[in-house]
Amino acid sequence: MTTTLPADRLSPLLKLSLAALTTRSAQLDWLPPTADVSVIAAVLAAMANTAHGGQLVLGLEGEPAVVDMRLDLTAMIDRALHAALMMQPPLLIPMPRGVSLGDGTVVLVDVPPAMPHVYALDGRYLTRDGARNVPLHPRELRRLLIDRGEISFETEAAHDALLTDLDWDKARAYVAKVGGQTDSDAPLHAFLVRRGCLIETQYGLRPTNAGVLLFGKEVQRWLRGAEITAARFAGETMGDTFSRQDIGGGLPDQIRRAETFLRDHLRRELALTDTMERSERYEYSLEAVRELVVNAVAHRDYSINGDGIRLFVFKDHLEITSPGLLPGPVTVSNIADERFSRNPAIVQVLADMGFIERLGYGVNRVMELMRHQGLRAPTFTETGGGFQVVLYNQLAGDAPPPEPPLPAVEGIAPPQATNIVLGIELEAVQHALADFRDITLNTRQETVLVYLKQPGNSRITNSDLQRLYPDSHAETLRRDFSDLVNKQILIKMGEKRGSYYLLKASEASTKSIYNDDKG
Repeated sequence: MTTTLPADRLSPLLKLSLAALTTRSAQLDWLPPTADVSVIAAVLAAMANTAHGGQLVLGLEGEPAVVDMRLDLTAMIDRALHAALMMQPPLLIPMPRGVSLGDGTVVLVDVPPAMPHVYALDGRYLTRDGARNVPLHPRELRRLLIDRGEISFETEAAHDALLTDLDWDKARAYVAKVGGQTDSDAPLHAFLVRRGCLIETQYGLRPTNAGVLLFGKEVQRWLRGAEITAARFAGETMGDTFSRQDIGGGLPDQIRRAETFLRDHLRRELALTDTMERSERYEYSLEAVRELVVNAVAHRDYSINGDGIRLFVFKDHLEITSPGLLPGPVTVSNIADERFSRNPAIVQVLADMGFIERLGYGVNRVMELMRHQGLRAPTFTETGGGFQVVLYNQLAGDAPPPEPPLPAVEGIAPPQATNIVLGIELEAVQHALADFRDITLNTRQETVLVYLKQPGNSRITNSDLQRLYPDSHAETLRRDFSDLVNKQILIKMGEKRGSYYLLKASEASTKSIYNDDKG
């Protein structure tokens, strides 16, 4: 039977015309109707072992392609199905279809992206290199086997690691938290074996890669790149002005420290009531960013040595990039619905610890949190060797109505909550910070500068900032002021309890005032 497929089922090249079929590629190939079934199988196996799959057209000759009118449609479909069954495991593909093309008919064989297995043909593992079928390099084969869940890197014994390389205080605390026995080594070890953190080897009990990542004393000694590089850039792209933090240690500690970095470096919108109470909101949903960090830590490919997670905060967007492509059958298009974990042991332990509250619903939750805050939907992209999520702090076109206005600061009309910093309209805030746009500042430091830029506010003290940030430790605020002094933005006047800070630009007039006060 010959049919014309809907446009969304056809390759973009096939949707154009036969004349467009001039060059074969990794995702598009064609064979004559006389092609041997083993040749068909080789193309299908190679495409199945790539991330993007491909399409094989049967019934075309030459390059550019010409329809071969000798095609026996039924026989060609049967040969395509037979070729798919020659692989180990058998390749399950959509039913090949006859497609009208030019003045003739061809058979279109679809190989969907992100197939669930790694496919061998006569003991060989093939992939596509341009228009050629080539053997998979052993390292690439191992990576693909891990990506598709055929072997588990996380539950392999960590190379040369011993039980003494684990922090047993942390391991015991975890086991006790989930109700396991910790009064002796035997039940403790048995529980960690069941959780995939220990494994019995010919050399005795050894930590797995998951065990080292979760409870290791020196994680990066065993797994280079198992860390997060967090940075805040002053502009919309990477530049010379930034603050950076390399976050290592065990995975639970990495998540906690990454959240602290976000709290310190994400901008906050603040409003003050007449009772000096604060109302604040981060430029992104903090819960959404935290969810993405947890997902990155839980699902990245730890078999990729030397490459870590990158958490980059820019002026207008935030990027989280993880080593490794999406695992198993998960693709960018089905990421909100498909469920597959590259590291089920790590995911389970993090869930036991309370880091993953809604197992399997992280992406949907992120999208809902961003939508609730009226921000643009996140974008998901597979890069050359990794996966990237981008959040934007601009409002979406269909943003929900603004929240009710907050109480006014005395003498200032109450604008909407999304336009308030310290009770000051956003335009005034941007003007106040204009001179510092090329300097990396955290939210508290920006608040200091906005405060000092307002008429009548010539000085600020530690106590003033502590009232605005009662949850911040006094030492943190002291470091904020010290950093502003070191950056030549503020000048410190006085000592100890009587000290206060002024903008550096006001230093000359300040000396005059200070001398008058002494006189």
